[in-house]
Amino acid sequence: QLQLVESGGGLAQPGGSLRLSCAASGSILPYYIGWFRQASGSERESIACISKSGGTTTVASSEKGRFTISRDNAKNTVALQMNSVAPDDTAVYYCNAHEVDHDYWGQGIQVTVSS
Repeated sequence: QLQLVESGGGLAQPGGSLRLSCAASGSILPYYIGWFRQASGSERESIACISKSGGTTTVASSEKGRFTISRDNAKNTVALQMNSVAPDDTAVYYCNAHEVDHDYWGQGIQVTVSS
């Protein structure tokens, strides 16, 4: 059972930056890793994902150019760098590890963007 713990959330001002981290309890090598978010009253949506090697990343079009996903397989961590944040980025952010037969989620972390 892989456990994922997100950190780095909190309050940011519009136009500012936040860096979210996801720490895994074991090796993340077998997993595609993704970041999702869920705003109040909305469905959970995919923001970004990264391949097992880290060589391929996909970022949702609305976040492209602002958000960057990265992973460190040696440290079993994944990061989401969020730049130029806006109030619409306010949500609970989740880390997900996925392979064919397994899907693991972190508990989520709140990000609030407000002046």
